[in-house]
Amino acid sequence: MRSLEIDRVSRRFGAVQALNAVSLTLRAGAVHALMGENGAGKSTLIRILAGLDRPDEGRLQLDGAEPAAGAPAAMRAAGLRFIHQELHVAHGLSVAENMHLDHPYPQRAGFVKWRALNRAAAEALARLGLSQIDPRAPISSLGPGDQMLTRIAATLIRADGAAPWLYVMDEPTAALTSEESEQLFTVIGELTRQGAGVLYVSHRMPEVLRLADRVSVLRDGRHVSTRPLAETDEARIIEEMTGERMGDLFPPRHAGQAPGEVVLRVEGLDAGPLRSASFELRAGEVLGLAGVAGSGRGALLRAVLGADTREAGQVTLVGDALTGEPPRAWSNGVAYVPRERRSEGLMLRRAISENIALPHLGPLARARYFLDHRRQRRLATEMGARVRLKAESPAQACEALSGGNQQKVLFARALAGKPKVLLLDEPTRGVDIGARHELYRLIRSLSADGVAVIMASSDLPELIGLSDRIAILRDGRLAEIVAAEGMTEAALLARFYHAAEADGERAA
Repeated sequence: MRSLEIDRVSRRFGAVQALNAVSLTLRAGAVHALMGENGAGKSTLIRILAGLDRPDEGRLQLDGAEPAAGAPAAMRAAGLRFIHQELHVAHGLSVAENMHLDHPYPQRAGFVKWRALNRAAAEALARLGLSQIDPRAPISSLGPGDQMLTRIAATLIRADGAAPWLYVMDEPTAALTSEESEQLFTVIGELTRQGAGVLYVSHRMPEVLRLADRVSVLRDGRHVSTRPLAETDEARIIEEMTGERMGDLFPPRHAGQAPGEVVLRVEGLDAGPLRSASFELRAGEVLGLAGVAGSGRGALLRAVLGADTREAGQVTLVGDALTGEPPRAWSNGVAYVPRERRSEGLMLRRAISENIALPHLGPLARARYFLDHRRQRRLATEMGARVRLKAESPAQACEALSGGNQQKVLFARALAGKPKVLLLDEPTRGVDIGARHELYRLIRSLSADGVAVIMASSDLPELIGLSDRIAILRDGRLAEIVAAEGMTEAALLARFYHAAEADGERAA
């Protein structure tokens, strides 16, 4: 059985010790999960495995031999393949052409043999049970999940003779829906059945507990533990990652807390794929939005904010009609945390203070036309403390922050206007377990203070653990609203496709 031994590997960047004598053994035919908070050393270790960085100390041993350190071609020749969360595809090319970007195109007399190219792609897809993907289709016609799967299948094209045996998957489901993630899990199972190993890096605990054979934990660049899955559990993994006992991941609702008066009323709302959505939201309530990709979760949030054109219907905030575009919604007490923090939420090269102040420039102005920079910095400091932001100063650029701290900047911006209603689209996407737990505590605290929350999420445990009620959307229609208490993941997923029969569950 093939194996890769990471033997006391260390790596330093200036004054930062990114890895400190880390030792792991990765084996073929098994899924090995690598857990750790942002800054634990996971990315540095992956870069060393990819040959992009050289270790300062220690060595890698592949089947007892030492591959050339710091050489990407050598690691590829050794059978390592890397699957990242970012979907870099050539949109103007077909599926088969994208799958051959790392391989020579089959040619004859200088001309591409298109039939052979498509056949090789189809055979690679079939090996993973992906015959539903047409290799001749434009890659742009595929969803993120299928694009991810074609990247994995592409590694099975053996034009260069290098047989992959170890896949390093870094947050592969961060951009996927629950259905697309299920497809990926099926493919991972097929890879391991065919004898490949997987190093699986994820912040999503349910995925790790479902997929992994062994779990390793890094903290502050050090190797804390490696255990068979049967010898660990969620609480132990979290404690080893953070160095503290965290209790249940989802904080309980405060004793005696109950939703208050109606603050938001949506009636017959049409916008984009959304049709005839109607519901009420009360002060202190957390309403989850659930459904398959394209069901209208994000469209509902954007329509309430005014970012998407409302074709029909009405949104009422504390008795007053909410009309106009996002700036008016923000000024009236509706705050929004978007799904894509890097492309939709943040000015990455600008300071934390500028990002937090962005929708609040009016109140921060002096004499209407001049920004009071001192007030801006003070606001950023106060809001950063509230969300437990870890940064050098409010002047630090957002691109220098971890994913979890970038997300906290968006929460700080949302809280700076003292919102009545908080709209959250995938609020913990791509953040580590420690930051996720802090964001959950923050959401629960806001709810206790009377802020009404609407949260769209593809993470079913998150929806069930934080929501009071869950609104289920099907094909752009708000089909039903159910109580979160007592709901199971299986029962919730079943409702994505059809209303539950008389199963004892009560609609809210």
